[in-house]
Amino acid sequence: MTKEAHKSAGVEVSPANFPALRSFLHGYFHEDMADEYGTLEEAVRQFQEDADPSEWKTTASDWKKFVAATKGRSLSAINQALTKLGSACTMTAEDFDKIARAFEGLPHDD
Repeated sequence: MTKEAHKSAGVEVSPANFPALRSFLHGYFHEDMADEYGTLEEAVRQFQEDADPSEWKTTASDWKKFVAATKGRSLSAINQALTKLGSACTMTAEDFDKIARAFEGLPHDD
């Protein structure tokens, strides 16, 4: 476990602790997400195109902290935490993995 991930493991999942992720979830994982983007992964890709480099990096960092903070929780608990942060979408395990890879594997073009 990285130093950052270890520190994140004890972080409470709340809007105050994940402001960039909250903003992203409100803007992209909303009730019309499927009509607008098709998939959650495509919503992340669109965000990458829309965001400036600083916004992308901050949101990707919040996502990684969120993953560390929810490690070991059930998918249902993770979805409840995402709802608490502003998501209107329910993820499958496959969605969660794809989104994690998208945030980790898509460097923003500076």
